[in-house]
Amino acid sequence: MNKIELIIEHNGLNYQPVVEEPISWETERQGVPGKLTFSVQKDAGLNFQEGDHLMLYVNKEKVFYGFIFTKKRNKDGLISVTAYDQLRYLKNKDVIKYKEITASALIQKLAKIFGMEVGEIEDTKYVIADRLEQDKTLFDIIKNALNETQQAKKELYVLYDDCRKLTLKNIKDMKLDILINQNTAEDFDYASSIDSKTYNRIKLFYESEKTGDLKIHPQEDAASIKRWGVLQHTEKVDNPQNAEEKAKNLLSMYNRKTRNLSVSKAFGDIRVRGGSLLSVSLDLGDVVANTYMIVEKVKHTISADVHQMDLSLIGGDFSA
Repeated sequence: MNKIELIIEHNGLNYQPVVEEPISWETERQGVPGKLTFSVQKDAGLNFQEGDHLMLYVNKEKVFYGFIFTKKRNKDGLISVTAYDQLRYLKNKDVIKYKEITASALIQKLAKIFGMEVGEIEDTKYVIADRLEQDKTLFDIIKNALNETQQAKKELYVLYDDCRKLTLKNIKDMKLDILINQNTAEDFDYASSIDSKTYNRIKLFYESEKTGDLKIHPQEDAASIKRWGVLQHTEKVDNPQNAEEKAKNLLSMYNRKTRNLSVSKAFGDIRVRGGSLLSVSLDLGDVVANTYMIVEKVKHTISADVHQMDLSLIGGDFSA
């Protein structure tokens, strides 16, 4: 039995409306704010507006802190509400030029500018020489910094909002003791492909400031090219430092099939969010998944009697 408590703050008052079940909580690994959707019945004592804060507790555990962005009402007085967590404000666009800072420091700098509360921000350590971002969302600015860090160090980080605390963690530290198998998932869909984000030749290039010549750092896998043909990724790098190492890292990451696994109606666990690592043991036909996989996206559907999750998974030999 799940105990669901929703508290809405409006003008210094707290309201605890009766929520129509089920409620839905969704998170993704990158580029999307956490979203809570629910419906309440309008009554004379209930008053709340767009911009109000709200908190969700499930079995007395604080799960979500967010802000109301949308209200819809039908003729029966049922109000459908969409709220987002703090990451919603990373959809703001800005122009920023930075130099000699880490992705961690950049996140803290942007959070301060936009008045966002910060929790645990892991030190990414890799120093980005310089970069100019123009008319980009904060999501994209941060993603570019984290991508450059990943290319240089092969370390993957996840940015999320932990109940109004902006948090950055190495994905290695987001492992949960949860098993997805034939018994804990009602159904799954699986697809493999080399049609998207599969590359067996990498070319990184930059223009020499002194001579104006193009400097190219190629990396390729001959066996893979023989099997699939040439699948080439070409990218300009602003900073030539470690370009050869970055090209090697990119080839290591993308010289493989993309494998996408979607699991529906798995047993729910409120700890699971975009970026979590779950143990998966499933026979998928051409491959047996028996490894930890990354939650790319999760939708929790919660009522008093049932808590289920729909999951999009990548990792191991799976990528998206």
